[in-house]
Amino acid sequence: MKKQFLSFTLLLALSTWIAQAATVRGTVSDTAGKPLQGVVVTDGYNFTQTNERGEYSLDSNLDKSRFVYLSVPGDYEIEQTKGIPDLFYQQLDKSKEINEYDFTLTPRKQPIDGFVYLAISDPQTIDERQMKRFREETIPDLKQTIERYQGKEVYGMALGDITWDRMDLFTPYKEAVSVLGIPMFSVIGNHDHDLRYPALSNQKVTEESYAERIYEDHFGPYNYSFNVGDAHIITLKDIDYYKDKKYDERFGKEQLEWLKNDLSYVKPGTLVFINVHAPVFNQTDKGGGNAEDAESLKEIVSPYNVHIFAGHTHFFENNQVTPNLYEHNIGAACGAWWAGHVNRCGAPNGYLVVEVKGNAATWYYKATGHDSDYQFRVYRPNEFKSQADYLVVNVWDWDPTYQVTWSENGIEKGCMEQFDDEDQDYIDMHGKPSGYHTSHLFRCHPSAGVKDIQIKVINRFGETFTKNVHINVKIITKEQTKPYS
Repeated sequence: MKKQFLSFTLLLALSTWIAQAATVRGTVSDTAGKPLQGVVVTDGYNFTQTNERGEYSLDSNLDKSRFVYLSVPGDYEIEQTKGIPDLFYQQLDKSKEINEYDFTLTPRKQPIDGFVYLAISDPQTIDERQMKRFREETIPDLKQTIERYQGKEVYGMALGDITWDRMDLFTPYKEAVSVLGIPMFSVIGNHDHDLRYPALSNQKVTEESYAERIYEDHFGPYNYSFNVGDAHIITLKDIDYYKDKKYDERFGKEQLEWLKNDLSYVKPGTLVFINVHAPVFNQTDKGGGNAEDAESLKEIVSPYNVHIFAGHTHFFENNQVTPNLYEHNIGAACGAWWAGHVNRCGAPNGYLVVEVKGNAATWYYKATGHDSDYQFRVYRPNEFKSQADYLVVNVWDWDPTYQVTWSENGIEKGCMEQFDDEDQDYIDMHGKPSGYHTSHLFRCHPSAGVKDIQIKVINRFGETFTKNVHINVKIITKEQTKPYS
């Protein structure tokens, strides 16, 4: 009897496994019906390429795999529905042992010669009032930027926290971005998880209700890639979600294995964009908010020319991690959670504009509601309260290649002094200090009686931004000031 019971248990377990194991297969062809060879296909865990007949086949575990999808090759268009790219994937059916899905790709009419990439961090709306600001402030600004690049292809990427734990606001968000007329991709952020459930990877028994489910219904898979011209673009989840807003910033073994497999089809030296929610290599704030497995990621991407685009922190920080790995932790579209007009570091609400040509990328931060040449903020003496005797400049897109210099009454004075402090504009907006110190602040001590100061900022691309400042205050001599601490 005991042996019969064990046999029945094993049979039941085996039948359950068989029910969830499936063959996923199909074809990939162009709009003329020509089979496409070499297209990368994945179910989120397993990878393959189409053969000479355009066919693919995957042995999938449908307890884990929810989609089958392509890494669209660079010679083909990115299809969309009302701004959301949703034709590169198909949802799998757990009730079927064989899932068959065919894909059709539209060839580009001509090879692409560069494109523009809009990286948008944390729209993060929690109610209709904030959604209204997103529609009336961010969206019109994005439209103006897109119009500047008529004749070029433009792509958007929302870097997570599309909403603030409000899954019902995904639909209004999609309606808002639909007017932009560009493909708007997305990353899953911690606030894009359904807080009632743990992530699928953290469930002991696979359930139909899991934290990513509603996000997937709206935006599809959260680990995916596509190609535009010579660039390979990846979106990767780095939020390990447990439930009830509890999570760790972490890729995890499965995510990193997916990344390694995806990049195995990409030629070393290729320009690669990796889009994540939480940053990986920040230095300020003691690296708080960084993904834990940074070194593993760095090793995997080392053969490529990589830019990481991240959000999550609501401050701006750039880091040149290695000669071929650069991270942009971008100021949020919502700033400090729609409290006003700036992020925690004093960077204005905005987004990053990246211009790509071949294997090279240049970029600038576009402040919402400002011209594109608004790249720094100046505080006259007595305006930055902890630095009352100094003229202070906040250069949000700064990195160590920048030059920040000043002159008074036409006489060059050299480089301004870099220092760490909490931005005054943020303190004024927030009502009190919060403790975050940014490193993209610079100061100088004007001579007594000087009226005219010029600030000059030269970025890593040799572009020069200047501002003439008239000051009309009594300046204490530097020896009389309290030392900065």
